[in-house]
Amino acid sequence: MTDLFTVVNPATARPITEVPLASVEEADAAIARAHEAFASWRAVAPGERAALLRRYAAVVDAHVEELAEIEVRNAGHTWGNARWEAGNVRDCLNYYAGAPERLFGRQIPVAGGTDVTFHEPLGVVGIIVPWNFPMPIAAWGMAPALAAGNTVVLKPAELTPLTALRLAELALEAGIPEGVLTVLPGRGDVVGERFVTHPLVRKVCFTGSTAVGKRVMAGCADQVKRVTLELGGKSSNIVFADANLAAAAAAAPYAVFDNAGQDCCARSRILVERSAYDEFLSLLEPGVTGLRVLDPTDEASEMGPLISARQRDTVAGYLSEVDVTISGSTPGGDGFWVAPSVVAVDDPAQRIWREEVFGPVVAVMPFDDEADAVARANDTDYGLSGSIYTRDLGRGLRVARAVEAGNLSVNSHASVRYWTPFGGYKQSGLGRELGPDAPQAFTEEKNVFIAH
Repeated sequence: MTDLFTVVNPATARPITEVPLASVEEADAAIARAHEAFASWRAVAPGERAALLRRYAAVVDAHVEELAEIEVRNAGHTWGNARWEAGNVRDCLNYYAGAPERLFGRQIPVAGGTDVTFHEPLGVVGIIVPWNFPMPIAAWGMAPALAAGNTVVLKPAELTPLTALRLAELALEAGIPEGVLTVLPGRGDVVGERFVTHPLVRKVCFTGSTAVGKRVMAGCADQVKRVTLELGGKSSNIVFADANLAAAAAAAPYAVFDNAGQDCCARSRILVERSAYDEFLSLLEPGVTGLRVLDPTDEASEMGPLISARQRDTVAGYLSEVDVTISGSTPGGDGFWVAPSVVAVDDPAQRIWREEVFGPVVAVMPFDDEADAVARANDTDYGLSGSIYTRDLGRGLRVARAVEAGNLSVNSHASVRYWTPFGGYKQSGLGRELGPDAPQAFTEEKNVFIAH
């Protein structure tokens, strides 16, 4: 009997549809088909592979509204976010369509002959996608992997499989050959685990929790299998007294409450220079209380629900331990809602300051000087992202270099652009995604010496 998963709309807690979950045997069969398709896909001429990826991007572009509507229902994303996410799939495909014709090797001067290098695809790549950003994270893995000549098996999260399934259909419609991109809904301990253990899967890309990422990495070690990990975060938004405080306070809610805080790059810790602390909090309050938390089908919504009852209860557990300083609103009803919340913290040992809440919660703490700010920002096991607000650009660059994180922004909260590298320090991950070098991470570098 086929194992079915009931997909739920998190804004209403009502079922949308049922999706069959793949078994180990079905995963093995899909991996075998991907391996069989690899030989012909890698042999496709670079210009032709580029054209197929551009055609795929065009088909996605024609279905942006449809894909966005699916994500609004399945993931509770706002319309604005969902349209951007579908567009990001298109943009990643277009960007990496330039890679097949630019996977350059090198000619290295040596004695007695000629030495050249080649970038050759790995084979089957397994991509494990989380529920918080189902479309973009799928694209960040599959677009450069396909461009480099690999075939892809992709496991969406059980909670949010619908856009991935549709993207697989659109790939076939665009002319991507059968077996080159396969989407396999399934349990992490079944399909995801099989990506890790199957010898024909030569690389695993995992985005999710640090705890699961460690298990994926340990499993891949048994076969010396390539792995890229994008894991948790507890990023700091550092606000100096010389910053434009009004601008910093206006931007801060969107840096943590976007996607209801279900973002590993969320600036879930705000560090404010002590002399500006009270003023900053007073400026922050209207941005929090005025945030439009509405059913995501409403085009005016700026924040939707959490993904599940379990996630709602987890976030509520953190909030039950503290006094909330500033609270926004929710529309109520049967959905998985938590109000945007600001918590003033004076003890860095508090759970809400140290652990990734993954909800619409931000902790705020004062600091004394630049060295104190850097020390507090770095006092974490994570190192994914962060922001620095200051009018002193020398200080901005100095602090950005001192903070142990992979993606820093000065007077901005931007973290991810498909044309720049993305990844974390410490327990926030291993390797880098996106940017011009991403396709090379899906290749082996071969060296060939030709004697004269």
